[in-house]
Amino acid sequence: MEYLKIFFMNTALLITVAYLANLIYKHTISHAPETVKKASWVVLSIFAGWITILFGYRLHENAIFDLRFVPLIISTLAFPQPFILIIIGVGIGLTRLIFGMNEAAVAGVLNLSILGFVCAGLSYWVRRTTVKIVGKGLLIILVVNLMNAVNIIVFGVIPDWVYITQIMPITLPAGIVLSMLFSLIIRDFQLDLQRTGQVVRANKLLSAQAEELHKNKIVLEERAKQLMLASQFKSEFLANMSHELRTPLNSIINLSQIIEENDQQLTPEEITEYGTIIHRSGGDLLALINDILDLSKVEAGKLDVVHEELNVSEIPELLALQFTVVARKKGLEFNINLSEDVPQVIHSDPQRVQQILRNLLSNAFKFTMNGFVSLNVRMVERSEGQALKRWVVFDVQDSGIGIAADKHTVIFEAFQQADSSISRKYGGTGLGLSISNDLAKLLGGYITLSSKEEQGSLFSLYLPL
Repeated sequence: MEYLKIFFMNTALLITVAYLANLIYKHTISHAPETVKKASWVVLSIFAGWITILFGYRLHENAIFDLRFVPLIISTLAFPQPFILIIIGVGIGLTRLIFGMNEAAVAGVLNLSILGFVCAGLSYWVRRTTVKIVGKGLLIILVVNLMNAVNIIVFGVIPDWVYITQIMPITLPAGIVLSMLFSLIIRDFQLDLQRTGQVVRANKLLSAQAEELHKNKIVLEERAKQLMLASQFKSEFLANMSHELRTPLNSIINLSQIIEENDQQLTPEEITEYGTIIHRSGGDLLALINDILDLSKVEAGKLDVVHEELNVSEIPELLALQFTVVARKKGLEFNINLSEDVPQVIHSDPQRVQQILRNLLSNAFKFTMNGFVSLNVRMVERSEGQALKRWVVFDVQDSGIGIAADKHTVIFEAFQQADSSISRKYGGTGLGLSISNDLAKLLGGYITLSSKEEQGSLFSLYLPL
């Protein structure tokens, strides 16, 4: 009867240790690395074995009966890894030496060490078999309890006949039954732990999904805002375009009609003047159509550039011929400077380079009422990684109305201007800078902007040497 009392006490102690370990696991090491979890399990199993020995039944001064093998059974099911089970078995066996060095203690060390190796062998079967967890548990409980009884018979200090006839009929069935009971309780703990883990993982997943939905909502709202702005800008562009198209077309139609209906009454000077206006209006109309075609080609990826020799010194001369008259009419000072270190010839597309500079100079003259417009050509070196790259830079500077800092990026986008009222006040479609920026990229370069409101602007075209 004393064996049953002690075995029940051992079971209660093991349940208490398991419950406390479950609480500690939830609140401390549940998120720890796998190696920490395994090490904690080994320490806990050895501690549980030591507790059962501490409160075991002392048959006489040396022999102690307890359920120290139960933590080894649970470990075989929880961590079926041979090395871990051998450490647990040997560790529990060595704790027996704390209660005195004698023949029974040595037998206890041998017993648990052998059981550790037996469980290590069973772990291979546990990992490979398709038997359910209940079947695995029953087989391990039976094998460990029987091996424990055999080891006591072989290595124990109690006479074999006394143990087989008086002790084993009580301790073996009690050990099997209580091992099953404790395994069921631990299984319930494990299921509860799994359910808690599933809830935690589900909550994390829901939180992540909620955060992702929130981010997607922000992205969708931003895209909706961009679409609304794009629609607004395109509407403004169409309004500006209709005005830009209507003005030269009206001039061409009206003046050609006047010439047709009154050719006999008009003087040669009037006909020449009207012809000049018609020619200029036709040129403006052609330039506008070319801008639209260039933009559509760039967006479709169909615009090709031709790299050939470009005489840098000719560009200022060609632009001077075109814009000197404009500067004289507006009363602006127009300066062109070419640095001595600029190479005479570079490889690029002459037509596209001139198109970019014409757009930049046209904007400079358009938005400058008084002061100056200048074109400076210079060399610059910039480090890119380990290499030093050389650039030819065309600076177009003016003393015009300037551009607000928050509009520096916007003005390079198609259909957009720094202020929608600008197109009404100064004219234009807002395509020039967008096309120029795209052309610069196709040429392997880029355009930078430095400007403040009412303090003029500086556009710099960088072309690789």
